[in-house]
Amino acid sequence: MRRFAWLVWILALVAQPAWAQTSARLQPLEQRLAALATENPGDYGFAALDLATGETVSFNGDQAFPMASTMKIAVAAAYLDDVEAGRRSLDDSVGGVSARRLMDAMITRSDNRATDQLIAMLGGPAVVDEWLRSHGVTGMRVDRTIAQLLAARRDLRDVRDSSTPVAMLNLLRLIDSGRVLQPHSRAMLLDMMARCRTGSNRIRGLLPPGTHVENKTGTLNGYTGDVGFLTLPDGQRIAVAFFARYGSNRPAVIASAARAIYDNFAPGGAPGASRATMAVARH
Repeated sequence: MRRFAWLVWILALVAQPAWAQTSARLQPLEQRLAALATENPGDYGFAALDLATGETVSFNGDQAFPMASTMKIAVAAAYLDDVEAGRRSLDDSVGGVSARRLMDAMITRSDNRATDQLIAMLGGPAVVDEWLRSHGVTGMRVDRTIAQLLAARRDLRDVRDSSTPVAMLNLLRLIDSGRVLQPHSRAMLLDMMARCRTGSNRIRGLLPPGTHVENKTGTLNGYTGDVGFLTLPDGQRIAVAFFARYGSNRPAVIASAARAIYDNFAPGGAPGASRATMAVARH
């Protein structure tokens, strides 16, 4: 039995993507993120990935959380992929509103109606879910339209329409790599994310003024999320995912975690986050 247990552990370790392992350099940051999560009320999942080196850090990185509107990044990517394949056009319209305008409203203002119209144009939630599977994104699932999600009796531990923080990093890495979107489509999506108008007190809340952020928020009763990209002063790009459920100060915890990650990865940054930064989130 002991030999079998060791075999299961080794196979599980091998199955993890190489970029999902925390380097020794980032372990102090991982410990600080864990402290930030455990010292505040609620349930948190954090993850960050250096897109150049593949270094990653996470807390509860393999735990499923609701995506809420962060799933709209997947809808946009799936639609843009279809445009590049010639199956759809950004000029296709619903009620006289083009797909381009619907996508902009979906990402910048988190417009739920625009999202469901794009999902319908794609063929339904199952098509978006299949797009994720076909590109190797596991640990994330799209089961319902936004209208269906909002109409349902919500359980914040429901595995439907959920993602792990690491799975969200996988989607972000896929988009950033150019493996699924051509440069012009990628630039269009990132421009929309850079103009996100929601959740200014989350990822963006404690970052230095002028920090370039491309993000998408998600919100439900009792749940707060924010995912996207940070660009550091030297041009280094970090993909990040923050999910939080329960607790009373979720946006502040996310803002503190984002600043901790920024400070650690920024040129000359010290390992981990300062206690002063972390204390902002605490009651």
